[in-house]
Amino acid sequence: MGNDGSQRNISDNRRARYNYELLEFFQAGLVLTGSEVKSLRLGHAHINEAYASVSRGEVWLIGAHIGAYQNAGYAQHDERRTRKLLLNAAEIEKIKRGLEQKGLTLVPTRLYWHKGRAKVDVALAKGKKTFDKRETIKRREEDRTLRRVMKGVKG
Repeated sequence: MGNDGSQRNISDNRRARYNYELLEFFQAGLVLTGSEVKSLRLGHAHINEAYASVSRGEVWLIGAHIGAYQNAGYAQHDERRTRKLLLNAAEIEKIKRGLEQKGLTLVPTRLYWHKGRAKVDVALAKGKKTFDKRETIKRREEDRTLRRVMKGVKG
């Protein structure tokens, strides 16, 4: 992983795409402790049950799990602590306006390294109804069948 702008995934929230219709994405930095950074470098994190909220003009990541770092000694971190997200004022205002709309929520979709810094993508999202989820499954099955047929035609 060089410092050339490359990105390396730490954790994907695949359930977010299934449970929500993702409308608008934002890239945010994370305020982390040293042991959290070391743990992320080892890939000990997931954001499946996490969400984000705005309070006091700041955005917070709630429920993200960053595992304990074995060599941290006494400086161990709380694995599910609330972490501050770093966004500029215009983005925070846009998110705040979006959350005031009925039915929108802020969900983290991806945790990754970007130019040596831990970043999280958050999206303004609208919850899907059960029939929307069935439609997503049906579309995925059709795509899979089409790929299988096309693969057979090539061979």
